[in-house]
Amino acid sequence: MWQTTLRYVILLPALAPLIYYLLAIYAGWSFFRGRKRLPEIDRSFAPPVSILKPVRGVDREAYENFASMCRVDYPEYEIVFAVAETDDPVIALIEKLKQDFPERSIRLIAGIKQTGKSRKTNSLCRLAKEAKYDLLVINDSDVRVEKDYLWDVVAPFQDPKVGVVTALFRSKTNGALTSDLDAVGVPTDSSASTLLAWKFGKLDFALGWTMAIPKARLREIGGFDALVDMHSDDFALGNMVAKRGYRIEVMRKAVWMVFPEERLKGFLSHELRWMIQLKNLRLLGYLGMFLTFGFAWFLLVAAIVPSWKIAAAYFAAYLVLRFSVAWLIGVWGLEDPTVRRRPWLTFVRDGLNLALYLASFFSNTIEWRGVSYRLHGPFLEPVRSVHGHTLAR
Repeated sequence: MWQTTLRYVILLPALAPLIYYLLAIYAGWSFFRGRKRLPEIDRSFAPPVSILKPVRGVDREAYENFASMCRVDYPEYEIVFAVAETDDPVIALIEKLKQDFPERSIRLIAGIKQTGKSRKTNSLCRLAKEAKYDLLVINDSDVRVEKDYLWDVVAPFQDPKVGVVTALFRSKTNGALTSDLDAVGVPTDSSASTLLAWKFGKLDFALGWTMAIPKARLREIGGFDALVDMHSDDFALGNMVAKRGYRIEVMRKAVWMVFPEERLKGFLSHELRWMIQLKNLRLLGYLGMFLTFGFAWFLLVAAIVPSWKIAAAYFAAYLVLRFSVAWLIGVWGLEDPTVRRRPWLTFVRDGLNLALYLASFFSNTIEWRGVSYRLHGPFLEPVRSVHGHTLAR
């Protein structure tokens, strides 16, 4: 008798992911319902903007991604690209962009001096210094935007308590299974945790698909120079600004993320990289993530609880609530076409996420844009290979 009781006591934490899903559903519903009811943006508030784009290599549909920035309907803005290597093939695309959009202020800075460990943040240091305007908008090279993008970005800055504006994303893929598997991850999972922080706690990080910050706020945290040796500049930027008492705001409309054509090995490699980065940012929070893994807890319930009816009931609750999170946030809220087309991939991702989560505890080394790094908390250290061994530089 006592053994059965002990089993149920041990499995009380199995309720945690179900409660997490319920809270995520409420947070998602609250966020998107509120955004859909917001009044039209006040277009009398239109500070000039510098869009900063550190780029390296040519992503899938890169030209169209860049061109979408040129088609934005906004009174005054510039686009400034930074490329570390002077022979990078992306330079030809940027030169074509200048020719195709002569009415836009487009600048290119090539040959960025590497003063820190992160190539991207090195470029951002230079871009921030070169930017003509006080409001900086940073986004990744695989981001595509709509014509009202900048209106959406700048609107929250009417409140001086807002320090950073960031965005959620919806996906564009080529329809291949691996690309779709990659694309459903954030809209059905990470976006839920972001909205939970927004609703019930304090959002203290930014997301790389859009980070907007006034130069004055950037100076307060020491500029991008303070982040140049860190592996997650988006998290660090938002976290440091939030610690100074400013609010992180989320745009009302999601941006588009264009996913590459990739094989399963490449997908698993970058997903493991993100897991290792998360582990090194907040270890206690990362350990706590396990309480949100409904699939993992179902396996534990099935293995420990002697009643198959209880295990089946738990599995049914997991399926219903997990699907509800994916559909409400991914489809109803973000209007993500990939999640709408293949919502069942959410459950495949849950299984893969569990495996990657466990694997992340066995390594602190990642590969990022062809360069290997070893992570030490939020900091990174480039490594080189000598006779098959990895050594810190």
